[in-house]
Amino acid sequence: MPQTAVITGANRGIGLELARHYAGQGYEVVGVCRQTSDELQAIATQIIEGVDVTQAEGIAEIITELNGKKVDLLINNAGLLADESLGKLDFDSIRSQMEVNAYAPLRVTEALLPNLQKGSKLALITSRMGSIADNDSGGRYGYRASKAALNAFGKSLAMDLKPEGIAVALLHPGYVKTRMVNFGGLISPEEAAKGLAARIESLNLETTGSFWHSNGDELPW
Repeated sequence: MPQTAVITGANRGIGLELARHYAGQGYEVVGVCRQTSDELQAIATQIIEGVDVTQAEGIAEIITELNGKKVDLLINNAGLLADESLGKLDFDSIRSQMEVNAYAPLRVTEALLPNLQKGSKLALITSRMGSIADNDSGGRYGYRASKAALNAFGKSLAMDLKPEGIAVALLHPGYVKTRMVNFGGLISPEEAAKGLAARIESLNLETTGSFWHSNGDELPW
């Protein structure tokens, strides 16, 4: 029986390339998104569209559509990036980034706990900008804080899920050429997805809860 990968934010960018990778590996790919794309429709086994992962209704839709199906790999990829600088802080923006980048992955994961079983893996797509030790440039208050919160959530999830045989990875994709950064990154979504998949492949209960760059470097908290 094919394994199942559930990927949020699967309609474009890194999420789409992860969907393409796992479809190529023979997985049944379930793409979760607000609005689908032709590219995702050509790849995914199932698409759960019109989902806002920050809202209870969106989470309920995911639960209903999966209907108790075993999830071998859950990738919380959906994200939001905005820019704030001191003296011009937009607290609504900061709040939105916390909702999308930190709270939503926790919402999705808790909702799908019945679908995760021994041997399942959970990948949280975070950012090295969530590293407090690595912050030597300031700014990006909402994004940094939301990814730091996601890292904290991920570490707790790793500890809580380890007895259940479920491993958790916190993964930084790199500076990727996506719409989120106006395509100004250093690597392609394809390269990022390949590196992320390699980290997920090597993930086990001994390395659960670790914070990794897609290139294989372990990152500081």
